[in-house]
Amino acid sequence: MSTLSDRLRPRAGGGALGWTLWLALLAVVTAVMLPFRDALNEAHVALAYLLVVQGGSAQRGRALGLTLATLAFLCFDAFFLPPYGTLAVTKRLDWVVLAAFLVTSIVAAQLFERARRETTSAHQRADEMDRLSTLGAETLNAGRAEEALGAVAEVIRTALGLDACAIYLYDEEQMTLRLARRVPESGTARARSGIDEILSRVFRTGRPVAIRSAGIVDDLPASPAGDVLPDSLPPDVTDVMLPLSVRGRAVGVLTATRAGGLSLQPEQRRFLGALAYYASLGAERVRLVARAEHADALREAARLKDRVLASVSHDLRTPLTTIKAMAHDLAAAGDDRALAIEDEADRLGAFVADLLDLSRLGSGSPSLDLEPNEAEDLIGAVLRRVSGTTNGREIRVSLDASEPLLFGRFDFAATLRAVVNLVENALKYAPAGMPVELTAKRDGQWLEFSVADRGGGVPDAERDRIFEPFYRPPGRAPDVGGAGLGLSIARAVADAQGGSLRYESRAGGGSIFALRVPAIDVEDVAGQ
Repeated sequence: MSTLSDRLRPRAGGGALGWTLWLALLAVVTAVMLPFRDALNEAHVALAYLLVVQGGSAQRGRALGLTLATLAFLCFDAFFLPPYGTLAVTKRLDWVVLAAFLVTSIVAAQLFERARRETTSAHQRADEMDRLSTLGAETLNAGRAEEALGAVAEVIRTALGLDACAIYLYDEEQMTLRLARRVPESGTARARSGIDEILSRVFRTGRPVAIRSAGIVDDLPASPAGDVLPDSLPPDVTDVMLPLSVRGRAVGVLTATRAGGLSLQPEQRRFLGALAYYASLGAERVRLVARAEHADALREAARLKDRVLASVSHDLRTPLTTIKAMAHDLAAAGDDRALAIEDEADRLGAFVADLLDLSRLGSGSPSLDLEPNEAEDLIGAVLRRVSGTTNGREIRVSLDASEPLLFGRFDFAATLRAVVNLVENALKYAPAGMPVELTAKRDGQWLEFSVADRGGGVPDAERDRIFEPFYRPPGRAPDVGGAGLGLSIARAVADAQGGSLRYESRAGGGSIFALRVPAIDVEDVAGQ
């Protein structure tokens, strides 16, 4: 049974034995017709010789067909047209017969040669498609992405008769190329001066290179036919490096090595190009799998962190309660330090409560009571909650005049906590003497609570990070108050209710934080 490499190698010509048989057949046909030449006319002879010419052209190609046509022409003239035994032609009509026979034979040889080439090419392409489909199924069914790359490299090596084939992938973390698969694995790569630099150049430029036996590196031009390699390579080329890309994005480099020289036929170049694309897809799969595994690891780490925070926060509540009780007893005994102890215990208790809220919201299944609530009630509760922390600063409240009754479907306690966090955050960073504005309005299907201040704002590079737990803007004092959890909790509350929390710069300087929850119409509230 032929192997893929056997099928891709160019096939030899017909061979001396095949030519001898067809020449002998021509002689036999001539000998059979010769005794009956007086009874045969020119059409009978021409048809008999044409059959031999067409048969030889179909089986052995154009060269044999033209040879048979020439010999048949000579036999036709010498043995079947008077005067017999010579090549002389006495009748003009005989010249027409001979010329027609010769032209017909040559055209038939050419047509059979073209058909033969097209048939051979079709068989080769069908064979390539069959092998590629099999390889595709094997690579897709590979247990690990690296195994798929190994399968591609092994098929390239065996099909093209290479000494070695290797695939290098770009490591986004290290920002360098690493060897992902090399076949045979037991072999060792031949030492090349500056091999890493050459690989990097191929990766950066997206152009293939060839390395000669003397170590000379040549940039390869693009093939007019669109193949990965040009039509011809220098005879002393032993290594080629091909860039791998998917949708215009570079993902790695493929190397092919043959110590005896890399001379590839057109069908082999097409095959290499197809498998290079398979290698590109395999490299992209490796990258995506690595990203998915990294994301899974981060999610698992975040889950474990939330569990630890929830456990520690819960365990801290009991000692905090004891500390506050002891501080209260010290205050009753007249100890002036009791008030400071109690204040710090309250501050630590608030921090513990934030940790518990954040871990509960981050668990993905927070316990929320989503029911119709009025915006004005929520704003009133917010003002009462922050009344002791304003330090004399004004909080200006604005309600949408076009909507006298604003209703939304949200958890009142959780949303109250989120809006209070936004107001307290504004009070921390807004300049002294500048009011903080709290607004409620209807915006399509959303009920929006926005808190605006005239503080320093947030740089563009920090706009996503401000919602991360424990984040503090650069240059802010660490004792500004709180632990950097307020915005994280507010966004988690909004997301858990199907809403959102976004930041935008305020015209004239400052910040606006807008928290959105689903709005409902007054008629819907009355009907419930």
